[in-house]
Amino acid sequence: MKRTAHAHWNGTLMDGKGEITTQSTTLNNTQYSFKTRFQEGVGTNPEELLAAAHAGCFTMAVGAQLSRAGFTPNDLTTEAILDLDMATLSITGIHLDLKGSAIEGVSEEKFKEIAEGAKANCIISKALSVPITLDVVYQ
Repeated sequence: MKRTAHAHWNGTLMDGKGEITTQSTTLNNTQYSFKTRFQEGVGTNPEELLAAAHAGCFTMAVGAQLSRAGFTPNDLTTEAILDLDMATLSITGIHLDLKGSAIEGVSEEKFKEIAEGAKANCIISKALSVPITLDVVYQ
């Protein structure tokens, strides 16, 4: 299975602008710029999208692991907080803040154990250290 997204950029870092489109077109020419990335502006940015992807993937993984263990998940909500070090322009971490409502038969200890397993094994968590390949066409 392949999933795709497209980004377009035009202009300098400070004054340029771009659009991001996902295969599903849920994001369709969604704007991004220096202001949306490093200041406050209307649009999205790569770090926000990574945090959203991680929150979504992790929350689904918690639900899946609860189901595999024979439990019926209730409401699960995750906030992913991505830390971007502006001095080094590097992501220094992502904190996942999970809130779950009581699930019959699941102790707090078991819930935390399942959440830790999901954190370690959700697809996005594992992808953050994968090799990256590149093809370039310059015309």
